[in-house]
Amino acid sequence: MTVVIVLFLCLVVLGVAAAVAHRLFSQGSEAADTVVTKATCDTCNGDDTRCEQECMLEAATKDIEYYDDEELDRFRGRPSDCFTDEEAELFREILYTMPPGEAKGWNRSLILRGVNVPDQIKDELLLMIDGDT
Repeated sequence: MTVVIVLFLCLVVLGVAAAVAHRLFSQGSEAADTVVTKATCDTCNGDDTRCEQECMLEAATKDIEYYDDEELDRFRGRPSDCFTDEEAELFREILYTMPPGEAKGWNRSLILRGVNVPDQIKDELLLMIDGDT
């Protein structure tokens, strides 16, 4: 009878040891299989407002990037609804001559420089930004 009890206890101890070993090794492999990616400003698509805010803060600490549009600085501080059609055409020309994928960066550049996009081309700019994502 004591042999059966000893064998039973050995079996229980072995089972517990196997369960603990399995748990330790399986957690390690799950952690290794999981890839954690942090959102960057290149991957922000407008869905995550926190990402957009962090990118604006990051952009504010860097030098302002110009897109061969220094002439737009003369419109700094002007409200977006106060542009003539000729002035809006200047923005449109720059928008449509830049390489695809730069519309979002150009918009950030204008914001940081205090230049408002004319109301006449806002929809076009948003369409280009949405097309980039």
